[in-house]
Amino acid sequence: MIKKILFLTGTRADFGKLKSLMHALDADEKFKVHVFITGMHVLPKYGNTGDEVDKCGFSNTFKFINQKSNDSMDTILANTIQGLSNYIHLLKPDMLVIHGDRAEALAGAIVAAFNNILVGHIEGGEVSGTIDESIRHSISKLAHLHFVANDEAKQRLRRMGEQDNNIFIIGSPDIDLMTSPELPSLESVKERYEIPFDRYSIFAYHPVTTSLHTLLDNIREIRSALVDSKRHYIAIYPNNDPGSDIIIEELESLRGNPFFRIFPSVRFEAFLVLLKHAEFMIGNSSAAIREAPFYGIPSINIGSRQNGRSSCDTIMHTTESRDEVFAAIEKINCGKFAGSDHFGSGTSAKQFLTILKTPAVWSITTQKQFVDHVLSPS
Repeated sequence: MIKKILFLTGTRADFGKLKSLMHALDADEKFKVHVFITGMHVLPKYGNTGDEVDKCGFSNTFKFINQKSNDSMDTILANTIQGLSNYIHLLKPDMLVIHGDRAEALAGAIVAAFNNILVGHIEGGEVSGTIDESIRHSISKLAHLHFVANDEAKQRLRRMGEQDNNIFIIGSPDIDLMTSPELPSLESVKERYEIPFDRYSIFAYHPVTTSLHTLLDNIREIRSALVDSKRHYIAIYPNNDPGSDIIIEELESLRGNPFFRIFPSVRFEAFLVLLKHAEFMIGNSSAAIREAPFYGIPSINIGSRQNGRSSCDTIMHTTESRDEVFAAIEKINCGKFAGSDHFGSGTSAKQFLTILKTPAVWSITTQKQFVDHVLSPS
């Protein structure tokens, strides 16, 4: 019997993680892929990134507007629950696949779990420094299958009482795209986005939702350091969390500065090409912690948003202080380093497909039980 798999995507970031998995299942006759598109994807302000999902050629997509500008996270959660619930009752999928730690993903886990639909969670067991941490672990407790990036994440899920047999290490799926021979050339990306720089770095900074009272001061400190460094930057809008307008306003004030190119969004494959050829990445995006090290690109991680994430020698850490950020930019070694495979080697989609074609997966009960593992002393 053909299995209906529903993927939920709400941001350009989670689509980059899910895309290779979607394609793998879509190409297999045992599965029928459906895509629920919502969140940032349907907001013109952030570049209408849902159009990028459409361009992938999936036959069964549905767009749902779950928010207005400046809606609170709890309102977005409630709206998504209602819209997805209506859709799921019509579709009746066999499994819902979600990624990460966004409000839309939590809504998906709630709706599917309440309707006895299997929930597959991509990249659970990670840690971070915002409300996303709590959201991700909440999703993990609702999910029935866990597709994690590495053994560290698996062990965290075990400590949360998840069953060993339901945790699968497949690596980070975006690395499948990072290693793809079909990525565009740097020249074509520069032409598409009108980037004149020979040498450049990438800046991406998101709100820390638990520290909004310091956000304006922080982004102004960082902006000052970037401007004073006299380097070229490709700056990308933040996600749509509360506080994003503050960051966007500061970025837009740089639009006439010849050292900066400002974009609401960049297609994920194009972003990867730009990252691969960048001098360094700077900000508080997880891309500075995960994707940049895979390519051997140094990065400067600013602030607390990525607290607890795995680090490596190519990553510098600073506060939001102008002087600290500027000093890090002056100090950073822009040479190419050996790449890190801590988050996988580019075979996630193949492993994901193999797992979902295993009959035992479809006999997993939706009634979860907490498992008291015997843990080794630390």
